[in-house]
Amino acid sequence: MEKIYNKLVRDNIPNIIANDNEEVFTSIMSIEEYQEALLNKLQEETNEVKKAKTKKEILEELADVLEVLDAISCSQGSDLTEITRIKEEKKAKKGGFSKRIYLHKTITK
Repeated sequence: MEKIYNKLVRDNIPNIIANDNEEVFTSIMSIEEYQEALLNKLQEETNEVKKAKTKKEILEELADVLEVLDAISCSQGSDLTEITRIKEEKKAKKGGFSKRIYLHKTITK
């Protein structure tokens, strides 16, 4: 039976599939293709977070999101340390989300 994936997968997935007695067809993407595929993967993983029901499932999916964020930052010549620094700067200036504020609307005075 043929299964079509057409997506970025973790580095060990082709070997895992091959060890399950399936023939695997892969290619190495260009940097531009890779960066676009990472953004698609981020969307896929965030959708999985939304679908997760239990704490364990949510944490597993968040770990996947973090892995994708790490890959995106590396593909941009950065790392999670720099992202964390920027996150903290933004939090100091604009706050976080811990107060659970939901903005309904504004009216110009």
